[in-house]
Amino acid sequence: LSLKFGDIGSLKGLVIRLLLTTSYYQLSVQNWFSLHRLQLLYNHSVQATFNATGIHAPATYSFHCEHVSSLQRYDALLVPSSANDLSQLWEVTFIDFQIQGFNVQEGHFAYARDCASFFSPAILMGLVMSLILLLVLAYALHMLIHLKSLDRHYECKASPAYFAQMKDSDMGDEKEPLRNSGNESYELRNQQFGKIYI
Repeated sequence: LSLKFGDIGSLKGLVIRLLLTTSYYQLSVQNWFSLHRLQLLYNHSVQATFNATGIHAPATYSFHCEHVSSLQRYDALLVPSSANDLSQLWEVTFIDFQIQGFNVQEGHFAYARDCASFFSPAILMGLVMSLILLLVLAYALHMLIHLKSLDRHYECKASPAYFAQMKDSDMGDEKEPLRNSGNESYELRNQQFGKIYI
């Protein structure tokens, strides 16, 4: 895949050439394409060559990355092909890079496979927070399981006594006047209360 820019300043006939290959992987049961090499040509000769690493996607997809660069601060997906090559003198950075070498339909990119790694900082923070929440939940469940009942402190306490109040009409039925040597006495008819003399 060649991107021809023409004459730019002192660079005559600048061309960026992307060398793509496709391979079949039995594990994923589909074809994948890879960017193997990037070449910078001007003045009708190859001036710099970079080997690409980690730029690949299924053949029916496109590849997208926020930065594809030879700089270390952008993870350096482009590596100079050799120490003696002129690529050491170049710094190449593509911003919002997207490529699809095969199965392009109607001039539009297919669904993009992003270059973001699985363990990005945001995902790592989410995993750490989930782990902390799980530990708190496990501790709470542990405390609930080992919670001791307080019923044993109340087993020895007797239930409060209950005395039914007797109405005056009931008391009238239960007492009977007695005649005994000039003193007025009353005797309860119900013997379970005993005898009371007044």
